[in-house]
This record gives sequence, structure tokens and C-alpha cells, in this order.
Amino acid sequence: MDRSTAARVGFIGLGMMARGHVRDILDQAGSRVVAICEPSEAASAAAAAMFGERGLEVPPNDPDWRRWLATYARDLDVVIIVTPHVLHFEQATACLEAGLDVILEKPMTMTAAEAEALMATRDRTGRTLMVAFQGTLSPRGGEARRLLRSGDLGTILNISAVVWQDWATNTAGTWRQQPDASGGGFLFDTGAHMLNTVTDLAGEDFTEVAAWQEDDGYPVDIRSVVMGRLASGALVTMNACGRAIPSCNSDVRFFTTRAILRTGIYGELLELQRVGRTRLRTVPVESETSVWGTYLDVRAGKLPNPNPPEVGLRMARLWDAIRLSAGTGGAVVTLGSAVPIRSADGVLPNPSLTVAAS
Repeated sequence: MDRSTAARVGFIGLGMMARGHVRDILDQAGSRVVAICEPSEAASAAAAAMFGERGLEVPPNDPDWRRWLATYARDLDVVIIVTPHVLHFEQATACLEAGLDVILEKPMTMTAAEAEALMATRDRTGRTLMVAFQGTLSPRGGEARRLLRSGDLGTILNISAVVWQDWATNTAGTWRQQPDASGGGFLFDTGAHMLNTVTDLAGEDFTEVAAWQEDDGYPVDIRSVVMGRLASGALVTMNACGRAIPSCNSDVRFFTTRAILRTGIYGELLELQRVGRTRLRTVPVESETSVWGTYLDVRAGKLPNPNPPEVGLRMARLWDAIRLSAGTGGAVVTLGSAVPIRSADGVLPNPSLTVAAS
């Protein structure tokens, strides 16, 4: 059997997002879901129905992820982790150390320190770690990255990104609005796709960041504005509104010396206006794919990993800076210094940040 399709898959977490991955796998001949780990009876029942509809046996479920991994690791090739954000680092680390590839839902980790540790585990184990950001893994994301890296569009001057959704009401009462489980609100959930798209396509680190966040009476941030400067000097604005009217959309624009490139956080569109043109035009892509389809190509050696933990680290550094700036009233945070900064909760997780004097 072709190695690209012969993957034995395990799931930690079978919520709505995970069931989308299950559907993609079941629609792909060759691979099979061997075992699942889901403590919620409702979520496991919904997943079981998907197998039943296809006449497939429902995989065994152990709700204890540590016991599940000890039991099934030898029978698996890859684990897909779709759990509350705070669990990602520990679960991904354990799966890599068990000799398994990992597809990890966003955001990769809670902090840059965790991202660096996870990269070290990836390097030590030699396994594949792919972060499941649809935009970065999409054909349009890949083409946007190629265009911006090619030099054909010139240098990046400014980046403007906005994401909006009726997130506050849609996620009320769920773990996504529990800070100890989510690590943040709208900006670290749906907005994480925006942070990743900007950092991935820009291809360089931020050197300065200022951020403001409002919770509007919710337990987590609902509205955020971020301003920043990249190492090249390009200026960036990011706007996240989680109290929009019923909707979910985005707009990300790169203004370069020779063009304007427009995309979305899920890789759902790609438009380009070159110098001399009067409007944006759709950039054609050859094919569509899914997160699972991309992983199969990486597994088969047909494609380099489009979203490795190096991209996740760049976003994690940005997130550390956003939290520090927002927690200090929007003070400008400089990235790259070795001086640790203290907050009311103690030393911040990223010691390479400093706050500009007021």
C-alpha cells in the first residue's frame, strides 16, 4: 500500500473541529482511525455516528489520554490533537516521545518557551510535527508565501489584517471562555489564524509590538488591536472583533513596493493587484486540499512540511509580546532583549521581552 495513504490514526479530542478531520480521513482510501480519546459522551457519540453512517466499526475510546497513549501508541503512526489550548504542549510532547507524528490544532503552544521545548522534542525524536492552520497549509497560502518570498512583488511595506466573528455569544459557556483552559479569548482562538497568517507570510520576526484588549465583561478578551514593526521595518496592524453581527470573515492585505496581495486567514481567497493594474485579480491555484491531505503528502515525502513548529514559534513570540503589552496598558514591547520583565503574576514566560519606558 502507498505509504502516503497507509496511516494509522489516533485522535485525542473529538469535538466539532476534530470530527472535520475524521471526515477527511474516512473519505481518503487507505488510512484508518485506530483509537480515540474523548471524555465527553456527547462528542464521542457524534463521532461514533460518523463511523456508523459508513458501516465502519467504531474505534475504541479511552477518555484518559495518558493511559490511551500507553495502550495504543504501538498501533499508531500519527496522532491528531484537538483539545483545549493549555493541553497542547504536554500532549504533543508525549506523542512525539512515543515515536508518533503529530498534527496539532492551533494554537501550537501557550508560550514561546513551550514552542522552543516542543521543537527540541521534534528534533530529538525525528518525528513530523505539523500545526493545523488551514491557511498556511492551503494551496493559496503556499502560493501567497511563494509570491512574497520571490522578490517579484518587491519588499513588504505595510500589512493590514482584520478578523471578525460573533464569537462571544457562540462560545459562551464553553472552555474557550475559560482562561485556564484557553489561555486567551477571541484573539487566541479564531484570531490565532490571523496571527499565524501574518507571521507566516511575512516570514520574519516582530521587533516591536503594542496591543490593547477589551473583555466587554466576558472572562476573556473579546476585542483586540495590535500594532507592530517587523525586523525589516514593515508596519503591521491587526484588528480582531469577537462581537460582530452573526458572521465569520477576514481580510489580510500585504502592501508591497510593486503590488497589493489580499488573502484570508483560512486560505479561502488569494488576490493580487500589480503595479499598473486598476483592481485586484484572483490568483488561480491548481488544486484544493485539506489538512489531512497535506499531511499525507508530507508523510510520503512529496512536500516539505508547510507549517512546522518554527512557524508556531514565531507566532508564540508575538503572542507573548501581545499579552505583555495589553497587560501594561498598551506599552510598546521590544522583542529580542535578554532582560526578564515582571508582571503582577510574576516573571513572564518569555524573558526576551522589554517594555519601553513611559
